[in-house]
Amino acid sequence: MRVLVSGASGLIGAALVERLLRAGHEAIPGGRRIESLRQRWPDTETVAIDYVDPSPAEWRHALRGVDAVVNVVGIFREQDSQRFDALHVKGPLALFEAAADAGVRRIVQVSALGAAPDAATAYLASKGRADAALAALPMTATVVRPSLVFAPEGASTRWFALLAALPLTPLPGGGGQRIQPLHLDDLCALVLRVLEAEDPPRRLDAVGPTAVTLRDYLAMFKRRLGFPRGFLPMPAALARASAALLARLPGSLATPESLRMLEAGNVADAGPAARLLGRPPRGIEAFVDPGARRVLGTGARLRWLLPLLRYAVAAMWIVTALVSVFVYPVADSLALLARTGLTGMAAQVALYGAAGLDLVLGITMLRPRWRLWSYRVQLLLVTAYTVVITACLPEFWAHPYGPVLKNIPLLAALLALHELDRPDGLPDR
Repeated sequence: MRVLVSGASGLIGAALVERLLRAGHEAIPGGRRIESLRQRWPDTETVAIDYVDPSPAEWRHALRGVDAVVNVVGIFREQDSQRFDALHVKGPLALFEAAADAGVRRIVQVSALGAAPDAATAYLASKGRADAALAALPMTATVVRPSLVFAPEGASTRWFALLAALPLTPLPGGGGQRIQPLHLDDLCALVLRVLEAEDPPRRLDAVGPTAVTLRDYLAMFKRRLGFPRGFLPMPAALARASAALLARLPGSLATPESLRMLEAGNVADAGPAARLLGRPPRGIEAFVDPGARRVLGTGARLRWLLPLLRYAVAAMWIVTALVSVFVYPVADSLALLARTGLTGMAAQVALYGAAGLDLVLGITMLRPRWRLWSYRVQLLLVTAYTVVITACLPEFWAHPYGPVLKNIPLLAALLALHELDRPDGLPDR
C-alpha cells in the first residue's frame, strides 16, 4: 500500500514510517518540517502538511494514488500558534475530507484513550471531536486510542524516568492511579494490522496487557534503571498545587490537566488489541531493554542533577554579592584589596563592581539565552581571581577552610555546566 503518515516528524509518526517500510509498504512521510523529513528519508517521497496553515489543494495533489492515510499529529500542551482546535480538529478533518475526495480507501486516526467530545480536559475533548467527525465520513476509518506510550526517546517516558531517578519520587495521591502503558513497537504493530486487515475495527483501544498503578510503573523504572527505591506520597491537594506551579516550566508534562487525566484512570480491555496482534502486548517489565537502559539511565539522572547544580552555583554568586556588600565588613575587604595594590576609589570600584558582577552572573544563569555566556565569563573570572590571590595573597592556599582550593572543583563544575547545558548536551536529547 501507499500510506501517507501525517505527523511523521514526531516520535510515533517516525516509528510508524519505519515499520511500514520494513513491512514492504510505500510510506509517505508528511509534516511541517519538510526538510527534516527529506533528510531522514532522502529516497522517499515526502509531503508538506501544516495544520496551522493548511493548503488542501496541495494535499489533494499529494493524495493521488494513496491507499491509506494515518494521522498521528498531536500536542499535549498548547503553545504559541499550536492550538488543540487547529492541530487536533480542523486540520485533520480538512485532510480527511481531501482524502475522501481523492478516493483514499482507508484512514487511521491515532487518538488517545479516554478521548470524547465531552471529556473533562481540552486535550481529550479536542481528540474526541475529531474522532466523532471522522466516524461520520463515508469511508473506512479506524480510531486507534493508545494509552500511555512507552518509548525511550519519548517525552512522557523521559518524564517518568526523571521522576523515578529522584531520591524520593513524589506520588500524587499515593500513586494508586491506574494506567495501562503500551510499548511504541506494539502500537506501530497494531496500526499496521489495522491497515492490512480486510475488516478493521472502527475503534481500537491500544493498551498494555494489564493495568498497573502509577507507583508500580515508577517502581519498574527504579528497578530496571538502578534508581533509588524511595517514594514520597503527596496529598491530592498538594499534588494539584505542585502541578499548577510546574506547568509554568517550558516543556513540563506535569500540568493540572495531566493530573486530572491521571486521576480519572487510563485503562481498557486489552483483549481486542491482543487478538489483532495475535499475541499479548509486552508488559512493563519488558519495556526497559539494554538499549532503553542506555538511553534513559544517565539522561534521567542529569535531568534533575543538572538543574540542581545550576541553581546551586547561581545561588553562590548571588549570595556572595549580597554578603560582600551588606554582611562582610567593608573595611576588611578594602584591607585585602590594598594587598593587591588597589586603594582609595579604585578599591571601592573593585569591591562594589565585583559584587555587581557576581549578582549579574548569578541572575544570567537562570536565563537560558544567556546561560552559556555566563558560564564562560565565570570560568574566566574564577581563573583570574585564583591567579591574583595566588600572586598577592598566597597564604589563602594554606587556609584550613580552603577558600582558594575550592575554586578547582568550582571550575570543574562550571565546565561541566557549559558542556551539558547546551541544547544538545544531554545524552538522550
